[in-house]
Amino acid sequence: MVLVLIYGVTLLLVVLVSGLAARTVLSTSLMFLLAGAIAGDGGFGWLSLTPDSSIVSTLADLALFTVLFTDGQRAGIPELRQAWRLSGRALLLGMPLTFLGVAVLAHYVAGLDATTAFLVGAVLSPTDPVFASAIVTRQDVPERLRQLLNIESGLNDGLALPVVVVLIAAASNATSGSGASISTVLLELVAGLALGAALPVAAALLVKLPLLGSEPRFQPLGPFALAVTLYALCHLTGANPYLAAFAAGSMVATFTPEGSDAFEEFGDLLAELAKFAAVLVFGALLTPTLFAETSVGAYVVAVLTLVLVRPVSLLLSLIGARLSRREKAAAAWFGPKGFASVVYGLLVLQSGVPQAVPAFDLIAVTITLSIVLHSSTDVPVARLFHLEGLAGLPDDEHGGGTAEPDAAPP
Repeated sequence: MVLVLIYGVTLLLVVLVSGLAARTVLSTSLMFLLAGAIAGDGGFGWLSLTPDSSIVSTLADLALFTVLFTDGQRAGIPELRQAWRLSGRALLLGMPLTFLGVAVLAHYVAGLDATTAFLVGAVLSPTDPVFASAIVTRQDVPERLRQLLNIESGLNDGLALPVVVVLIAAASNATSGSGASISTVLLELVAGLALGAALPVAAALLVKLPLLGSEPRFQPLGPFALAVTLYALCHLTGANPYLAAFAAGSMVATFTPEGSDAFEEFGDLLAELAKFAAVLVFGALLTPTLFAETSVGAYVVAVLTLVLVRPVSLLLSLIGARLSRREKAAAAWFGPKGFASVVYGLLVLQSGVPQAVPAFDLIAVTITLSIVLHSSTDVPVARLFHLEGLAGLPDDEHGGGTAEPDAAPP
């Protein structure tokens, strides 16, 4: 109950200051992180949590499923066709470059073995717009930039997941042989993908039968019911629930867009609540001991990941893109490491791989720095676009030529 009380009080405080946070560098996500750190063993000790605590694993499981399901609904096939040119660059070039860059640094600077270094690279590849909310929600920020960051962050969680799971299995089997075999892991991923795709399609076909259909006020509950059913089926069958959630969200958006639109506001609130809870628990795991025992090399990797690897990787992927220099710079900077990296980091720590602890420490430091840096700079950067709009400056005065909205590929 202490955890529930702290969560409720922090949530109430966040609601009360949310108007101020929208106008200043105050970050609601950072408030949950600080609340967890203050209440945890590194603070007053009101929350005594360890990575293997049942509440940590259960909450992370539910939260990741919820977030991936709502992320998937931003990745319906029509939306992907419309915005593929820019988001495809970030996902197919920028994300792999980030993955490789972080892995190289983790191996040669932080001293992790090759498999664990690649695992860290996969964990730190996804981005999370919740820590740069002013950039992705304010209307004075160009729509193509908001769309690029939203679709990139909506898809990269699901794309990183199979790599993380397979690398954990590889690292576990390479040392002790006690982990699940890679073939078993791949089978679970395929089963999750198939189940996540099939259930929404079956539901969409059922809705077309005579006498069936939902009242408008019940429409938001349709995708929610699908998600609950899918979560239970995955845990009963052993299918990977996270890939299933992402696939199901995408299928819901594709085959039942009305239900997806009705669920959007409700689903976004659920995802935000889940993210806040996970960040609170993550904050409780951050102790002075963790930061003191993290190697200097890990700190160097964390800083370079945020200020060098991500920005350079995305700028390279956007060469030739019809964006202004300011838009490219904003897209390159706002690659915050957030919720998915938190949960994937916990999966690494709970996996028991030989270098799980130093890997988690590096991940935790990177995420903490990212939350502080990105959530405190989104409002100032968004204001720059607002001032630019007031000045009436055309895009080509900032370089990059006349920008055009994304179009579907020919």
